Amino acid sequence: MNGLKQKDNKNNMVFYISLAISIVIVVWGIMAQDNFARFANSLLTFLTNNFGWAYLISMFIFVVFALVLAFSKYGDIKLGADDSKPEYSTTSWFAMLFGAGMGIGLVFWGVAEPISHFVSPRIGIEPGSQEAINFAMKASFMHWGFHPWANYAIIGLALAYFQFRKNKPGLISSIFIPLLGEERVRGPIGKLIDVLAVFATVSGVATSLGLGTLQINSGLNYLFNLPETTIVQIGIITVITILYIWTAVSGIDKGIKLLGDVNLVLAFGLLILSFIFGPTLKIINSFTNGLGQYVNWFINDSLHIEAFGDNSWTNGWTIFYWAWWIAWAPFVGTFIARISKGRTIKEFIGGVIAAPALVSIIWFAVFGTMGLNLADSIGIEGLITAASNPSTALFEVFDHYPLSIILSFIAVLLLCTFFITSANSATFVLGMLTSQGDLNPSRQKQFLWGIVQALFATALLFSGGLEALQTASVAAAFPFIFVMLFAIVSIIKALKEEK
Repeated sequence: MNGLKQKDNKNNMVFYISLAISIVIVVWGIMAQDNFARFANSLLTFLTNNFGWAYLISMFIFVVFALVLAFSKYGDIKLGADDSKPEYSTTSWFAMLFGAGMGIGLVFWGVAEPISHFVSPRIGIEPGSQEAINFAMKASFMHWGFHPWANYAIIGLALAYFQFRKNKPGLISSIFIPLLGEERVRGPIGKLIDVLAVFATVSGVATSLGLGTLQINSGLNYLFNLPETTIVQIGIITVITILYIWTAVSGIDKGIKLLGDVNLVLAFGLLILSFIFGPTLKIINSFTNGLGQYVNWFINDSLHIEAFGDNSWTNGWTIFYWAWWIAWAPFVGTFIARISKGRTIKEFIGGVIAAPALVSIIWFAVFGTMGLNLADSIGIEGLITAASNPSTALFEVFDHYPLSIILSFIAVLLLCTFFITSANSATFVLGMLTSQGDLNPSRQKQFLWGIVQALFATALLFSGGLEALQTASVAAAFPFIFVMLFAIVSIIKALKEEK
């Protein structure tokens, strides 16, 4: 009996260590706000200045590997037994993976990012020019297109393969069994990998929850004059926390799947209404031109970094985004793997990369064009003002179009459902990662991680707002670059052994 208890405690080391690290950071963020912010800023500067190249090369490798694998001889291999069937319909599968993978970020940056690139583009491009418009759309497509989804696909594919085809635990460390062997993966190296995955998940999701809280507050202020204060933001986090924990512990079928379907309806409803009541022809032209530029300059933009010039724009935008997506990879990858049993490798890559990347590009074409279209009516100064506060930019732009109140109300609802969808998926995944890969973790453990995420988001908001949130995401993501690169090597080795 004592031996069994010791084994259980050893297996739960990931849970105890991850929880301890998370609590320490939460306390640090709340009790020593200025110190936390200074440390975060120093770390951000160090990582982006010295390792920007590592982020760029790694993310490009993820895209190339995923596309090559999809069209390789391994594309028809199933993520599960040869006779296994998908557990969820394609629509529900897409709704869940899309809601977990992008969520709040699309609503937060859909208007704000293209405007920001238009009024403050990369050095060498005149702000407010036609060239700046083209750059704004191309850069937005780049940051939300194939790269982030390929990054998710690497972890998701490897996990689904080892979970459902090789019957290994649903842990990030399981990916490395072909490289390290079963015994080492169950030892300190595997535990370290899983702790990194848990910490990256908590940090990355807290970043998104912080962004969502700010924008929900802005939307409620626009609609109902609710003040934008810390107290209100804590109240928003509290209400949303109750909802996402409830849907997480209800399970995938009852809670997460149902909310994912609702989320998809709201997102497409807002997209279609905005397309119809926005500058429709300009949106179509902007999508067409932006897509052409995105594809034409894809390789150049994927690896663009100046050896002697100024990289402030690249560090502040592209490197931050790549770090953000990498921080989300263990969580989104684990969740996507959990819902992808029975899909082929080709189907998985098409569903996880091509389809959501296209939807994201359309999203930015619609909302970005709605924002840029106001340059003539409110001037570049007006756009600069809108871009200065991304959490309010969407509502300020809607104010210049028909049905602005309805569009804003749907956007706030969508923010809430995206908020809950991202957080409940993360809560479920954290339960898995700290329960030896149990595909149906206990409600108690999910409840605990739900509370920790809320505390983490609150601490980061207290300790400096978006700047600290961005930095936490970058810091958590950095070591995971190498975990993901070795994951590619591992899955190649495992696939070569397939009969």
